[in-house]
Amino acid sequence: MEVEVFRGEAAELARALAGLVPQLSKSNPPPPEAVVAEMLASDAITQFVARDDDGTIVGVSTLATFRIPTGLRAWIEDVIVDERVNGKGIGSALTNAMLAHARSQGCTTVDLTSRPSREAANHMYKKLGFELRETNTYRFDLRGG
Repeated sequence: MEVEVFRGEAAELARALAGLVPQLSKSNPPPPEAVVAEMLASDAITQFVARDDDGTIVGVSTLATFRIPTGLRAWIEDVIVDERVNGKGIGSALTNAMLAHARSQGCTTVDLTSRPSREAANHMYKKLGFELRETNTYRFDLRGG
């Protein structure tokens, strides 16, 4: 298994996300190729992939980095490992690659959210050194009335 910054074509990543996103979210459909291309073109987004020995993408993760008045921030999103290969350290490898990249960019902290029901993921994040913050996370749904 190899983890790398994705440098391929949007079509390849879109195909992989078509199978992986439904394993993470039932409420958000996989992005179409045009959206994947837009994401890959963004300077704020670094997309990581894990490939098995034959080159098939079996895991993905997204690191967003952006400057705000209080510093350079990094945020981890959508760490998804194909359920057929769970338990092989792929999520940890993807996360460690993102941490190393964020450090190399000058970020001093990396944040993420994870639903409590994702027990294995939460255990992994704690094992890697993430600490639960005392904060409230709010969401405003712009699709609502």
